[in-house]
Amino acid sequence: VQLQASGGGLVQAGGSLRLSCAASGSFWDYSLIAWFRQAPGKEREGVSCGSRTGGSTYYTDSVKGRFTISRDNAKNTVYLQMNSLKPEDTAVYYCAARMHRLPGSICLNSLHYVNWGKGTQVTVSS
Repeated sequence: VQLQASGGGLVQAGGSLRLSCAASGSFWDYSLIAWFRQAPGKEREGVSCGSRTGGSTYYTDSVKGRFTISRDNAKNTVYLQMNSLKPEDTAVYYCAARMHRLPGSICLNSLHYVNWGKGTQVTVSS
């Protein structure tokens, strides 16, 4: 499956964006979906992850209560709703998928993914 993230843009602090990750093929073979981000000069960071079929979701501490991951399997699309955006959220955001499940928040570790989409830039101005 090929993944493509979209929905990024420039927004003022406190604003919202919804990112989408569309799959060219079917998500059905993949158990885990995730969002990562990478700011200039920083390592790629896990933002959110969860099972494609629902259940527990995980978030890095800095976005808890502000970001929400969701999926529409019928549309082969994963979303990341981002509210109350902060300048420190500025980064290129990537979606990723993994065939096999991982226990707990380990799914936030980028080393466990080989299937990545092209990123989308999110810039939050102060």
